Amino acid sequence: MKDTSFGLHVPQAAIPYCEELFHTYHFSFALSRPRRTRLGDFTVKRGYVPRITVNANLNPYHFLITYIHEVAHCAVHEKYNSRLKKRVAPHGKEWKYEFGMLLQPVLNENIFPADILSALVRYAKNPAASTGGDQVLYNAIRKYDEHALHSGKTTLVQLNEGTDFVFQDRLFVRGSLRRTRVLCRDKKSQRLYTIPANALVEAC
Repeated sequence: MKDTSFGLHVPQAAIPYCEELFHTYHFSFALSRPRRTRLGDFTVKRGYVPRITVNANLNPYHFLITYIHEVAHCAVHEKYNSRLKKRVAPHGKEWKYEFGMLLQPVLNENIFPADILSALVRYAKNPAASTGGDQVLYNAIRKYDEHALHSGKTTLVQLNEGTDFVFQDRLFVRGSLRRTRVLCRDKKSQRLYTIPANALVEAC
């Protein structure tokens, strides 16, 4: 990894898995400035460690999907290009299989909101070269871009534990993740509440 922490870019529950993939497939990783033509990429040159980049401006769900998309390319390269000296299509059946398998551990409501999850489960059965190729999934992901853009807010699960935030005009401290909700403390009353992990909040 180069200059990033997965905790700043993917849902918290997915951080260990992202790190596991990084260590399993042995690639270098870096954030990229926003690119119009691609969300991420996988490159490999003779004599160099394979490299993955992901656009830094993606919302956490889109970032995670894109990251796994690129790791699937790395898995295909390792399994076919390196070991078997076999050239395969960039988004052919080999990549579709690897991508679908790598997605399985994150296909749950601890990580994705229900609207993205349902679309992603269907998409994973026959993934396209880009999430933009599946309009239902694309629209579900874009909805979270638009929420953040217009409200200046972020999803609760993206905050670090101990961070103060405002939700429904009340000040809370973020606590631990409990399945699909986060245990939080109201700073005024000191009472504990569980708030949906994907709720939009304003960090202080």
